[in-house]
Amino acid sequence: MAILHIRQCSKRFGGLVAVKDLNMSLAPGDLYGLIGPNGAGKTTIFNLITGVYTPDEGSIELDGKTIHGRKPSAIAKQGMSRTFQNIRLFKSMTVLENVQTARHMNKKQTVFDAIVRTRSLKAEEAEIRHEGMELLKIFSLDTRAHELARNLPYGSQRRLEIARALATNPKVLLLDEPAAGMNPLEAIDLMHLIQFCRDKFHLTILLVEHNMKVVMGVCEKIQVIDYGETIALGTPKEIRDDPKVIEAYLGGA
Repeated sequence: MAILHIRQCSKRFGGLVAVKDLNMSLAPGDLYGLIGPNGAGKTTIFNLITGVYTPDEGSIELDGKTIHGRKPSAIAKQGMSRTFQNIRLFKSMTVLENVQTARHMNKKQTVFDAIVRTRSLKAEEAEIRHEGMELLKIFSLDTRAHELARNLPYGSQRRLEIARALATNPKVLLLDEPAAGMNPLEAIDLMHLIQFCRDKFHLTILLVEHNMKVVMGVCEKIQVIDYGETIALGTPKEIRDDPKVIEAYLGGA
């Protein structure tokens, strides 16, 4: 059964059809690419999946449960997490605090525990701190755990955003152009990191990315959209050789 299933979804903004009759099905463990020219509707699709927008038609299911029309916070608790095209860290907080904040979404303690500072609260906070540091180690950020997030280099901020998304313990992780602004060596490291995270955390990953080396190197299945509609779906090799994809990117050249 698909862990993320989108059926016949459409989204309009006035007279503009941003997404039209979209179908998408991700099985558990998929590393799935979503690509298309600028303005094709990729970020709109991410916003539909995460509850920022509600589809005008169609349905979206996560792990067999309907999520369209729900608040983003509720969808996140159900197992959906994402990064953003433009980095959105808590830049005045430390690197560790960014991860801990996300981890608190699944905390078990109550307001009473926080006021009284119960033993169980202190134990949970220690666990969250430990888990946060373990995540930062995976992303080679543990040595900078107590620095402000805004002081990290660009590539490290990108990695921190992924670490923070993973701290919510998601079933499905949406990565919105994670290689943007990275140099070639950083992009290669990112490819290995994405594959490692999929396997270690048993994730399903949906990746939007303009860096075709990253997409072709890491994704097992790729869906191509143009003007909000699917024009191709297949393996990296099939997509690379598809004339509709070539025309969409190169204008028929």
